Amino acid sequence: QVQLQESGPGLVKPLQTLSLSCTVSGASITSDYNYWSWIRQSPGKGLEWMGLMTWRGSTYYNSSLKSRTSISRDTSKNQFSLRLSSVTPEDTAMYYCARVRDLAVDHWGQGTQVIVSS
Repeated sequence: QVQLQESGPGLVKPLQTLSLSCTVSGASITSDYNYWSWIRQSPGKGLEWMGLMTWRGSTYYNSSLKSRTSISRDTSKNQFSLRLSSVTPEDTAMYYCARVRDLAVDHWGQGTQVIVSS
């Protein structure tokens, strides 16, 4: 059973960097053809794909967020992480980590609420 669990602060001040981690169990983040993604949903809006890391460690980002987004991993902990810099209240959202296989998300984390406010 693959499980993903997000963790990180629920409140971030404007212009600071948001940092979240996703701990994966039941699958290795280095297993072939596993893609690990960050997705968010702002209040009243649809899902927004932020970026992903492949099993080989390559990264791809949403072009609208690329300048502020970084995804990294710690293979010893089977974790991958998100950093979003220079946040504004518009970055307030529910943040999800997810596994993508065969071009579709097949496992989601439960999500973590992040509020950007001073």
